[in-house]
Amino acid sequence: MQKVVIYSKQVCPYCTLAKNLLKQKGVTQFEEIRIDTNEQLKQDMVAKTNRTTVPQIFIGTTHVGGFDDLTKLNQSGKLDQLLQ
Repeated sequence: MQKVVIYSKQVCPYCTLAKNLLKQKGVTQFEEIRIDTNEQLKQDMVAKTNRTTVPQIFIGTTHVGGFDDLTKLNQSGKLDQLLQ
C-alpha cells in the first residue's frame, strides 16, 4: 500500500472526513502533518501544493488535493488503484 500523508489542523471537519474515508479504504497508517502547530510546516505545504486549505493529501508521490478531490477519486474508482 502506498504511503499516505495528510496535512491537517486540529479543528478541521474535512480533515476528519478524509481520514475516515481513507480508513474505510483500508488505510491503517498515515502520516499526519499538523500545520496549525508549526508555521514552517504550513509554508512547506503551500510550497508543495500551491494551496492554503487543509486537508492536503498525498498518496505516494501523487498530490490528491483536498477532501473533495479525494471523494471524486473514490467515486470514480481511481482511489483504490492509487492506494495499491
